[in-house]
Amino acid sequence: MFAGTLTKNADTAAAVFTGTIHNTKFDILIQLETRAKMSERSPDYDVTAVNKSGRKVRIGTAWNETGNTSGNPYISMQLDVGLGPFRVNAVQTQEARKAKSEDFEIIPLVSNGTMKSGSISGELTAMDADNAFAGYIANMMFDLDFMLIENDYKTEDTHPDYRIEVSSPKGKPIRVGSAWMAKSNRTGHDYVSLLINTPDGDLRVNAVQNEEQRGGQTFSIIPFVQSGDQQPDASGGLSLVA
Repeated sequence: MFAGTLTKNADTAAAVFTGTIHNTKFDILIQLETRAKMSERSPDYDVTAVNKSGRKVRIGTAWNETGNTSGNPYISMQLDVGLGPFRVNAVQTQEARKAKSEDFEIIPLVSNGTMKSGSISGELTAMDADNAFAGYIANMMFDLDFMLIENDYKTEDTHPDYRIEVSSPKGKPIRVGSAWMAKSNRTGHDYVSLLINTPDGDLRVNAVQNEEQRGGQTFSIIPFVQSGDQQPDASGGLSLVA
């Protein structure tokens, strides 16, 4: 079960809402930050928190909703703090609505639907030399800095374009994944598809550019969402060539 509160901030604040969410295993401060909508059903907000390393990470998404029966506005959130995805709603009590308060109460949503984790944040930046990238991937449970190093052994189209490496405590490179350059069938934009081994297991994520980033050197890492775009064959897992 989950509980918590959410309060709307002044219009000038960077975070539209701030609040807390609680469980028997955690107490987490959260923020809701406006995100660019790609369609009518795209999320209205990114839900962010700060992990143990002090890095702000995205732990989910949120939508502005209106009750079908009551007509009252509420906020629907899908979150994952490392225990698996869950849904909660932020609603107002009758007293809060009468007082025109900006305070909401977070309550669990009962649902039989299947959810996919959205608790991944990260960034990828093209380096000025060596055709390499530097980046990080993080959630509330782990935080990894890594490099994308060009795969000199690539001989087939399906082979990875890059190997993903992290450093050991003594600075030794450790191979933890593979990455492919790709192009969206839907938009025609270039992106990077990554298969990376994390403390949560093997993860598929994409590094994409939003409108503000397009044409620059920085990509945002987002969870992989199945779509009509053909993903590179990752059947070779973490092998050097395929």
